[in-house]
Amino acid sequence: MHVHIMEGYLPLSHAVGWSVVSAPFVIHGIRSLQKKLRENPETKIILGVAGAFTFVLSALKLPSVTGSCSHPTGTGLGAVLFGPASMSVLGMVVLLFQSLLLAHGGLTTLGANTFSMAIVGPFVACGVYRAATKAGLSGGISIFLAAALGDLMTYITTSAQLALAFPDPVGGFTGSLIKFGAIFAFTQIPLAVSEGLLTALVFNALCKYSPGELRDLNVLKKEMRA
Repeated sequence: MHVHIMEGYLPLSHAVGWSVVSAPFVIHGIRSLQKKLRENPETKIILGVAGAFTFVLSALKLPSVTGSCSHPTGTGLGAVLFGPASMSVLGMVVLLFQSLLLAHGGLTTLGANTFSMAIVGPFVACGVYRAATKAGLSGGISIFLAAALGDLMTYITTSAQLALAFPDPVGGFTGSLIKFGAIFAFTQIPLAVSEGLLTALVFNALCKYSPGELRDLNVLKKEMRA
C-alpha cells in the first residue's frame, strides 16, 4: 500500500464518505482555477508544468518495508503557484489518469486519495510557504519546506484513513495509525526531503525564466518587476 490507496481496498462506506468530503473542495477548486485562468490566460503553460510535475513525481513508486511502496506527491509546487483550491482539481485529474492508465490507485478510492494528496497536502504546503515567507525566509527555502511538509502530511493523512478503515484489534485507531505511519516513515522522510529539494530547483527555474507569470499569480512581488 502507498498514498494511492488501491482499488477496492477501502470499505464501501469509507470510499463514499471520502468522496463526499472531497467534493466541495474540488467544486470550489474548479471555480478558483477558472477565475485564475480567465484573469491570467498566459499562465496556462505554468499550469501544465505544475500538472506534469505532479503526475511524474506521484507516479514514481519506490519499495518500502513489508511489501509497501512510497513515492513523492509533487503537489507542493502547484499549491504555491495556483493556490490549494486549484490544486485540488489538478491533483484529482492526475489521480484519475493514473488510476485509468497506470493502475495506480483506483476509481473507488479516488475520493480518499484526492483528500490526502490533492487537498490536505496542498493546503499544508501553501500554509507553510506563506508562513515561511512572512517569517523572512527566502523563496527557495520556503518552497522546500512547503513541498517537504506537504508530502509528509499527505502520508499522515493516508495513514489515518487506513487506520479508520482498519483499526488495530488491540490498539484501535491509534495503534493502527502508529503501525501504518511506521511502515511509511522509513522511505517517506528521505523522499519528502528529496521532493523539497527538487521542487525548489524547479521553482527557482520558473522564477528565472517566467518571472512575469509568477508576478501575475502573486507568487513574486510586483515591486520586483524590472
